[in-house]
Amino acid sequence: MREYNFKYIFCFLLLFSVLIVPKNSSPFSLPVSVNGEIWSPLEKAVDDTLQTQLKAALSQKKLWQRLQGMERMAVGVVDLTDPMNPRYAAINGDKMMYAASLPKIAVLLAAEQAIEDGRLEESPEITEDLANMIRYSSNPAASRLIDFLGLDSIADVLRDPQYRFYDQEGGGGLWVGRKYARKSERNPEPLQGLSHAATVRQVCRFYYMLATGRLVSEARSRQMLEMMSNPGINHKFVGALKELAPNAHIFRKSGTWRNWHSDSALIWEENGPRRYIVVGLVESSTGGKILSEIIPLVDRVMLQR
Repeated sequence: MREYNFKYIFCFLLLFSVLIVPKNSSPFSLPVSVNGEIWSPLEKAVDDTLQTQLKAALSQKKLWQRLQGMERMAVGVVDLTDPMNPRYAAINGDKMMYAASLPKIAVLLAAEQAIEDGRLEESPEITEDLANMIRYSSNPAASRLIDFLGLDSIADVLRDPQYRFYDQEGGGGLWVGRKYARKSERNPEPLQGLSHAATVRQVCRFYYMLATGRLVSEARSRQMLEMMSNPGINHKFVGALKELAPNAHIFRKSGTWRNWHSDSALIWEENGPRRYIVVGLVESSTGGKILSEIIPLVDRVMLQR
């Protein structure tokens, strides 16, 4: 009887799902095309009604109120019912926090930009690392990619005027300043000296630009969406969302390290009312539980029109 190496079988299936399946066979309709090339900041899309509803929903527990008051809990949402006219609301939206593995989305973007620019070869090994980094949050895969790209190159992409995912004058944002490995060199962001940082506003912007095909190109955005689909870790947002919206597509990246918990997701129902982005950052020993608990409340808010 032949012996099979299941590791290589798994890798083949993963590469097949990301590379070989034709673009038009994607089970979701994202990214959606929107008119106009000039990016309109989500700050200009703040919806007062949505803001009031979000604040009320996240004030139901004293612990949540206390964490928000201490700027140790931040939540942002974007209603994509009409992608041309998004509605944005946030609590502590520009509070930059340590975000553990969530900023791996920045490595994904930097890699796709480097491939598009011809600075990185789109090999099966690179594609496998990108998928494993996002879907299963592999630290070795992320570290290899950071080695390929370089910390300075990632920072340049995040600061690029076409993205502005790290805006020093606007409170910071997404940042990757270290490999996901011990004893590695650091390139900390300049405001708080964080190695892996995020604000909910900038992560919301990332997802909105991704959903509308504005990250690198429409084709590259679709490829990134495919890598972020079918999350391989069933906790926090995903565990609750699979019960609330079993037919929805979930594009997601989370992070956990000690008391720092983060999660982010784009929820998209092809024939349903759920089309929104949600991002949460919590510094608390119970942060993972908090992120799971807030999703039903956020979902209820996002279904109100």
